[in-house]
Amino acid sequence: MTTAPTTRRPAASSTKGRPPAAVSARKQRAHRRLMQQRPGRLAYLTLVAVLFFSGFPLYYSFVVASRDNSALAQVPPPVLPGANLVENVERVFTTVPFDAALINSALVSVTVTVSVVFFSTLAGFAFAKLRFTASKALLVAVIATMMVPVQLGVIPLYMLMIEMRWTDTLWAVIAPGLVNAFGVFFMTQYLRGALPGELIEAARADGASTFRIFWQVVLPVARPAAVVLGVLTFLNAWNDYFWPLIVLSSPDRYTVQVALSTLAGGYVTDQSLVLTGTMLATLPLLAVFALLGKYMISGIMQGAVKG
Repeated sequence: MTTAPTTRRPAASSTKGRPPAAVSARKQRAHRRLMQQRPGRLAYLTLVAVLFFSGFPLYYSFVVASRDNSALAQVPPPVLPGANLVENVERVFTTVPFDAALINSALVSVTVTVSVVFFSTLAGFAFAKLRFTASKALLVAVIATMMVPVQLGVIPLYMLMIEMRWTDTLWAVIAPGLVNAFGVFFMTQYLRGALPGELIEAARADGASTFRIFWQVVLPVARPAAVVLGVLTFLNAWNDYFWPLIVLSSPDRYTVQVALSTLAGGYVTDQSLVLTGTMLATLPLLAVFALLGKYMISGIMQGAVKG
């Protein structure tokens, strides 16, 4: 008597045959366990090391700024602040018109930031969601300008500033940075994924114009990316040195970076004076990041996480 051979069925996967609610609940529990896991000592040591190497240059600049120039020649070098900080700050403001430089840099940076965020979001909305002739070719042309070195346009741009009689004015510093290709590309990529087409169609069905859709629908959706772009643009405009050095000649119109280069001039550079000015120039950047850092990180996370 022979028995028929038995065939084994392949083992079913762990999620096959289960209802979607059970699979979703299991994924949520796994995600909750992952989030509840505490980082190990190596993670904390890595964060402490990154914090130390990132913050020590700023701290040592404060140490040198609070001492005289002879502190740099001491062996071992000083690691604690001195008592000359107030005196060095007064010397900075008497050596160059540093208060005017701070105001000029603030005006330039705020104007450029607002303009770049507004026009980049407007252009990004057009490239991402509106249909018009040669839109892809225009976007490629905008991106291609990012590959052109800035130094190639210095002479034609300077000649244009002379024709417009803007040399030695803040307009010569502001105008070239009112729009940039990176901002347009950045906002285009963000709005393509973050802005649902249904919102635009619903707004059009309600009779909204294109600009009203941009103002009331697109801008709220683009706020996280706009904060990121705004912070990056402000930092770039505040730290710009090359172009202001070319077009500005009057000390009362200097930006912060040009004023710092003036502090470093002379036969013998007073490093305590230079680092005091550097510390003063860094404080507005720290204030901007303290105010907008949370929104910037939130915007980066929203752009990085899908679903």
